[in-house]
Amino acid sequence: MKAIEIVKKFYESDLANDDTVVANCFHKECELHWNSSHGFMILKYDDIVTFFEGTRKSYDHLRFEFSHFLEDGQFVSTRHALFAYTIENPDEEVALANFMAIWEVKDDKLYRCFEMSQKAD
Repeated sequence: MKAIEIVKKFYESDLANDDTVVANCFHKECELHWNSSHGFMILKYDDIVTFFEGTRKSYDHLRFEFSHFLEDGQFVSTRHALFAYTIENPDEEVALANFMAIWEVKDDKLYRCFEMSQKAD
């Protein structure tokens, strides 16, 4: 499978409800280097599991809207916005954040990511 297909598979999965997404999409030795409005953090596999456990408790549905999706070998770059339906307000979609990400794929899994995000306005 091409790297771009693997990254698309992740973004098209049901992140808010499917507890198998991390196991199906992420390499056991993965690292997510994330610069957000809360600062810089590095998430490893177990941290990503915990992050998506919290996501499933907060959101009914997540949707990504892409303006860029580029592939260069095992690297895929994206520019996208994240929208969600929250548990508290399941009838209204809200914009959460804007992202730029560079993914590296290894062994048909998400291996490294360098990501920047800021809250949506």
